Amino acid sequence: MPDAPRMHRVLITGAGGGIGRGLRETLRGVYPVLRLSDRIPIAPARDGEEVDQTELSDMAAVEKMVAGCDGIIHLGGISGENTWEKILEGNIVGLYNTFEAARKAGVKRIVMATSNHAVGFYPRAQTIDHNAPIRPDSRYGVSKAFAEALGSLYSDKHGIGFMGVRIGNYGTHPIDSRRLSIWISPRDITQLMRIGLEHPDMRYEIVYGVSGNKRSWYDNSNAFRLGYKPEDDSEPQAAQVLSAEAGQPKNPIAEKYQGGTFPAEEYDAPTERTS
Repeated sequence: MPDAPRMHRVLITGAGGGIGRGLRETLRGVYPVLRLSDRIPIAPARDGEEVDQTELSDMAAVEKMVAGCDGIIHLGGISGENTWEKILEGNIVGLYNTFEAARKAGVKRIVMATSNHAVGFYPRAQTIDHNAPIRPDSRYGVSKAFAEALGSLYSDKHGIGFMGVRIGNYGTHPIDSRRLSIWISPRDITQLMRIGLEHPDMRYEIVYGVSGNKRSWYDNSNAFRLGYKPEDDSEPQAAQVLSAEAGQPKNPIAEKYQGGTFPAEEYDAPTERTS
């Protein structure tokens, strides 16, 4: 088994978002330098931090952003459904720029937030693993499927270690019944990101970014194989969450599919797929 690459400077893109802000705290001191980048201004640098403001669609700026970095946690881009023009700029062009700049800079690892929405059109009654064919539920989901494909290309062709984390929903606790199945806690997502950066035999892997939820729709055995041991479970919050939703109207399409409101938006198919 090869040695794990030494991570001195780790870049977090999208560092101004919820996950990025959380990882800024939980990874502080784990790596000697955290470079924190977003298109929006973020809190000033502290000891062991570098703060950067970069638009991912600007290749020259992205090349400066990744220079000198050993690993990247890529959270940048559009974080939900949007117009195709915005998805294209942030999640397709910006993503390609990040990978290509990383290749040129000799970055060894990229850990990326893909999404449950890359497979959001699977029924909730079906348990899926990392080998399930993609079934995106939105333009956003398509961009995350593209990200997994791009990671595969750069792994096979250029040897960059890649782990795509199909994040469910990140937060301190689950806030609705769907999130009881897909929630991930701050300490569990930190553990997954560290596995992606530090595992000595990482070439191309897809895992689900969920805690050890009793109600999970995912077989996350690939993450467990890599050493993931989730510490949290949504179940202690289940009674409170379900009680708060009692009697609320439900969209039947949103309730049927794992992607929730994403597959339901703009849905007008006269029949449903049978396979």
